[in-house]
Amino acid sequence: MIFATAGHVDHGKTTLIQAITGVDTTHLPEEKKRGMTIDLGYAYWPQPDGTSVGFVDVPGHEKFLSNMLAGIGGIDHILLVIACDDGVMAQTREHLAILRLIGRPAITIVLTKADSVAQARVEEVRQQAAQLLASQGWQSVPLFVTAATTEDGIIPLREHLLSIHQINSVHQFCRSSFLQTSSLQTSSLQNLQHEKLKQRFRLAIDRVFTVKGAGLVVTGTALAGSINVGETLWLTDSEQAVRVRGLHAQNQPAQSAKAGQRIALNIVGDISKEQISRGDWLLSQKPVSQGLLLAAEKVLVEIEADSPLQNWQPLHIHHAASHITGRISILNSLADAPILAELTLDRPLWLVENDRLILRDISAKKTLAGARVVSLNSPRRGKRRHEFLDWLSQLARTHSHAESLALYLTRGALSLSHFAWSRQLTESQLNSLLAEMKVIIAGDWALSQHHAASAEQKLLQAMAGYHEKHPDQLGVGKARLKRMALPTLDDMLAYKLINRLLEQKLLKQTNGWLHSPEHGLMFTAEQACLWLHVEPYFQAEVWWVRDLATEMGEDEEAMRCLLRKAAQLGLIIAIVSDRYYHRQCIQQFADLIRRYSQDKGGITAIEFRDELGIGRKLAIQILEYFDRMGFTRRKADLHVLRDEGIF
Repeated sequence: MIFATAGHVDHGKTTLIQAITGVDTTHLPEEKKRGMTIDLGYAYWPQPDGTSVGFVDVPGHEKFLSNMLAGIGGIDHILLVIACDDGVMAQTREHLAILRLIGRPAITIVLTKADSVAQARVEEVRQQAAQLLASQGWQSVPLFVTAATTEDGIIPLREHLLSIHQINSVHQFCRSSFLQTSSLQTSSLQNLQHEKLKQRFRLAIDRVFTVKGAGLVVTGTALAGSINVGETLWLTDSEQAVRVRGLHAQNQPAQSAKAGQRIALNIVGDISKEQISRGDWLLSQKPVSQGLLLAAEKVLVEIEADSPLQNWQPLHIHHAASHITGRISILNSLADAPILAELTLDRPLWLVENDRLILRDISAKKTLAGARVVSLNSPRRGKRRHEFLDWLSQLARTHSHAESLALYLTRGALSLSHFAWSRQLTESQLNSLLAEMKVIIAGDWALSQHHAASAEQKLLQAMAGYHEKHPDQLGVGKARLKRMALPTLDDMLAYKLINRLLEQKLLKQTNGWLHSPEHGLMFTAEQACLWLHVEPYFQAEVWWVRDLATEMGEDEEAMRCLLRKAAQLGLIIAIVSDRYYHRQCIQQFADLIRRYSQDKGGITAIEFRDELGIGRKLAIQILEYFDRMGFTRRKADLHVLRDEGIF
């Protein structure tokens, strides 16, 4: 269990933690000189059962608010410290407002310096604190009156913190038993913790240092998931894979650690201390979708504003241990609920859905609002349309992965890797979720049955339109039909829909050409007779129309008409205009390309030429034909397999 402090400067947060744990959390010479916390401090309180209670001490001065925000990320219980002599002060109010804006974690109020004032003043500050918290949405908050110098009230406070720690420990081992005996608020908190444990591992780094004999160490609070010694993690910004050589959880050596614990990880890899900074992340896997990293540059959020916001207003944005700047675009009226906005970030952040952010004015003097990430998919156009805002409002109100997935599928094709990252789902969680949905899946993409049916109708309509415009053509290849009907849809998804239509016999494929089942062509009697004499010439040769007409002593235009009709019937194939191969030869060439793709990943024009013993120009014409058909695609000097189902 980890507790973090909050409260005004010089209200005794550091002294309180020292009274509880015996540990002085100040570690910078400047802190000791000024008697004031500047950076984050840490203390641990070992227990007889081998567990440890952790504390994060945050600075109270407004100049160091960014450090305070870095310290409370991932903390579920806060000690709000209020000095009895000063009472509620400016940073008391701002810290409490921030706690409300990040999701209202559980709070224990600790009144300090009670020995320096009269009892009446203590009661006055008690009333101030209770009223303040009630106004911010906290009811029936535990309150302890303490004096660290005399240790008055410290023992009851220790017992209270220890009971919370023990409940948390019991929950981790016996969740169902705990839920029967806990309060509603604590139960909700523990349900959230249980959900975090099932997600991917994610840790925001707040410190980095080297230890003699061990090497590089990073520390932070694990926001989700679990980690074991020996596992590999991905380090953001440096974009490096690192291995966990050792770890400490709650300041104790351990073989594993999990969400909600302070963790120190001894990592090894091609990385140095200078390449890591506060705000970097350690992730269980590299977040990639469609070959692109998933760091967010624009994100859609739900806003809880304490001060008026202006469109395109510059802001300071705090997320976990990260602090950047950016701008806000309000998407709907500030009178609407929820208030929806787009944040444009000056530097990408590793955000996921439901992450909390704090927005402060550009002078860093005032906290303006809190933001909760609703979606990482911000469209280029149409963000303010009523239909989109209605959909986004529904998404903001979802409470489960299944509800979120169902809503995303109403928008069209969905990248599964992007969705899994945004919801922090493991592969098994994603597969279980998809098993409950009626979706079409191809590679990384999923499509609802409704959108699949609509896309299939577009394919059939495009095919019918082609036949109407080109009645003398047999049909088109898969790649061309996809470009005609579904130009923006992923290739694998489009080809899967085409294959479904073939299975349903709503489309037919003849010698690689797609066409409607009722569409057909035939030779005339005269052409059929001539074809019997022409076909043997194509057994192993490529022919130009003019050369073949000359060779056989036939009229060139009559030969052109015959070969065009034979191509429409799929008997021969034009690799370029007026130059034809027999379809069996093209099939043999396709088999050669398929073999090279399996062995070498693709084939070059030189390799293709040498295999067939033909000229370079003809080899290039054949390979470019396969590229146009969508069977292959050009990648530098290689022609790599794209859709082997075409041939």
